[in-house]
Amino acid sequence: MIEGIIDFAIRRRWVVVTLGAIAAAIGAYALTKLPIDAVPDITNKQVQINTIAPALSPAEIEKQITFPIETALAGAPGLESTRSLSRNGFSQVTAVFTERTDIYFARQQIGERLTEVRARLPQGIEPRIGPISTGLGEIYMWTVHFSDEPAERDGMPGVQRDGRFLTPEGQMLESEVEKNAYLRTVQDWIVKPQIKMVTGVAGVDAIGGYLKQYLVNPDAAKLLALGLTFADVAKAVEANNVSRGARHIERNGEGIVVRSGGRLMNIEELGAVVVTTRGGVPVRVRDLATVAIGGETRTGSASENGREVVVGTALMLIGANSRTVSSAVDAKLRAITPTLPPGVEVTTVLDRTQLVDATIGTVAKNLSEGALLVIAVLFLLLGNFRAALITALVIPLSMLMTAVGMWQGRISANLMSLGALDFGLIVDGAVIITENSLRHLAEKQRELGRLLMREERLATVRASTVEMVKPSLYGQAIILLVYVPLLTFTGVEGKMFEPMALTVILALGAAFLLSLTLVPALIAISLTGRVQERENRLVAAMKRAYRPLLRFAMGSPLPVMSAAVVLFAIALFGFMRLGQEFIPSLDEKNIAMHALRIPSASLTQSQELQLTVERTVSCFREVALVFSKTGTAEMASDPMPPNASDTFIILKPREAWPDPSKPKEKLIEEISRAVNLLPGNVYEFTQPIQMRFNELLAGVRGDIAVKVFGDEFEPMLRAANDVAAGLRAVRGAVDVKVEQVAGLPVLEIKVDKAAIARRGLSVSAVHDVIGAAVGGQEAGVIFEGDRSFEIIVRLPESVRADLEALGNLPVALPKATANSPVQSLPLNRLAQFSFVEGPNQIS
Repeated sequence: MIEGIIDFAIRRRWVVVTLGAIAAAIGAYALTKLPIDAVPDITNKQVQINTIAPALSPAEIEKQITFPIETALAGAPGLESTRSLSRNGFSQVTAVFTERTDIYFARQQIGERLTEVRARLPQGIEPRIGPISTGLGEIYMWTVHFSDEPAERDGMPGVQRDGRFLTPEGQMLESEVEKNAYLRTVQDWIVKPQIKMVTGVAGVDAIGGYLKQYLVNPDAAKLLALGLTFADVAKAVEANNVSRGARHIERNGEGIVVRSGGRLMNIEELGAVVVTTRGGVPVRVRDLATVAIGGETRTGSASENGREVVVGTALMLIGANSRTVSSAVDAKLRAITPTLPPGVEVTTVLDRTQLVDATIGTVAKNLSEGALLVIAVLFLLLGNFRAALITALVIPLSMLMTAVGMWQGRISANLMSLGALDFGLIVDGAVIITENSLRHLAEKQRELGRLLMREERLATVRASTVEMVKPSLYGQAIILLVYVPLLTFTGVEGKMFEPMALTVILALGAAFLLSLTLVPALIAISLTGRVQERENRLVAAMKRAYRPLLRFAMGSPLPVMSAAVVLFAIALFGFMRLGQEFIPSLDEKNIAMHALRIPSASLTQSQELQLTVERTVSCFREVALVFSKTGTAEMASDPMPPNASDTFIILKPREAWPDPSKPKEKLIEEISRAVNLLPGNVYEFTQPIQMRFNELLAGVRGDIAVKVFGDEFEPMLRAANDVAAGLRAVRGAVDVKVEQVAGLPVLEIKVDKAAIARRGLSVSAVHDVIGAAVGGQEAGVIFEGDRSFEIIVRLPESVRADLEALGNLPVALPKATANSPVQSLPLNRLAQFSFVEGPNQIS
């Protein structure tokens, strides 16, 4: 069959050349569609289920939400394992599926099982499936912040000279909460909807600022004096914030729609809502409470260069081209910028395109230099320009054909898949076929003493190609067999090395096919006229140097073999002393620093400490900017407690450093020494992509993690500390830390069941008062154009931290008779308050 292919290629040489040109054109098109990334995506097939329950502690989250969800997922088709995380008010369950499972099928299974388990979850709890993204999904980040320049003149929208901000609607924002809430509104209602429209974006995450709310902060003493509760205020607001349609009526031949508008439009109308009447006098919301624009009790914040901002993140859809998607997001963000309110700016802080371009640029440079070197050697050794050119054409053509296979096989072009290509192996078959054809054509001309006729030339090329097919085929097969075992890898190893092996196999297969078809066809077309085969000076010199060495080796084999054995032993000894690593770490050009505080640190305190850290790091002249995420973002794909911050240190181009030769490791040491002088923080250093991979693969941020399993926290914590002590003694181990799982202070309110029983109350009635006062109770929404903002009834921030104020919360008593007025008692007469220490998280 192979001889038939060769015969067809020579007889129909122009057809083969045309087919080669078509294949090259398809390959060029495939290059435009080929997924490009810096490194292969090694994230396993996983689905995250996030649940927010602000009223539950970690222990209650574990019992009431996390465990039921994990149990419901058991037995799902293709499910390999699950892991979970329970924190204060938040639960995350990660379901890991086998690599053969389609991700959309996996999400469908999860959705069906969540439908079944919802009935067993606490009321109002809604589990949500995370976005269809991976560890490499965070391809683009930006910050929304106020401009550093004040408004041109007073009264114009923008940042005023006294630090206040005037909105285009004429509202003056003075407090930090109001200004940060405005930034979050810009992110959620202007930037986010447009970025989500970009093709390839799976979702847009946001962290920082405050979700804008209309806050009603009742005075507990006034409520108690009037016999009212938080629920009464919320019901009154909700009942006075409705619109109603009454279909339509016909009048004089027209259909007229009937509606009654009763929606609240602003703070003044909200404050004027009547809660009750006393002696015919209406008691309004503003008489009982303070009404203001504020923000929700947030779980995360963000900052940049020592000031609070809002950080937005574009998450890439699984299988999309990161370079294309990030470029599209960048273009969309540039288009959004002119539409932003005066005084508000959007700044790109992390763009995956830069890393991808740098990585692909390095690979392209190395491949180009390798190709040019191989081509130069071919021209020097073959001694025939036309023959060398034919052989050199195999390199770009095989690469284009490989691109078609990678495109159809959904193999991304990255450092691993392209970095393993060896052009010397690719042109090996073409070289021996071309050189053999050159030799036989020259010998045939000398034998006949004339130029060859066309049929004689074609027959010679055919015989020369057939003669070298077997050696070429065996050589290629041996090389291919070296890569075949890599195709059997599974898990992370398979995702890392299988694309590399497939790319090399595709390239070698394409080169072998070209050697059988296009190379003989081009030889038959171009090698006409007189053909001479002679040794050039370089080959002759190499032979002269090699002959005495060969004679010595053949005459004295024992010394040569002994020297080879000694050299092998030395190399083996050196190999055994080398360090071992799964793959070399890719220099991402930036630094990720994880800052941790004690578990009891509040989000506000963590943010203040983080601002100081950012100001310290930004003073380094090698640093372009510093931005951070503290706590948990909106989508919670990367859940963190309030006491932890991810710090992204974006470095300047190396040529802009004061000392361009300074190693990155030395810069990290200098930053570490500087930040370690700041009290209240401990740090871990890594890289952005590397950190996300570690989190999604194993649920931890470090490269190596030891998990301790058990039923009780204290024994597990002791065992973990013992393990950490052992690891610290290992040579080369740095940043060995035990995860903080305890030390969270909890204010426990224990209801006196005997006291509430005497008054006809239930435990849930008391809990409703506590939840509404501290956590807040929804009372409808207020629309501002196409935007909507919640109305929340709760205690003021300053009062919620006061135990005496909490103790005075009014609890409504049931009516003794139908005509008796509603009475209420303070909470401290129905419950006891105490501080205890609980777990920070349960895994």
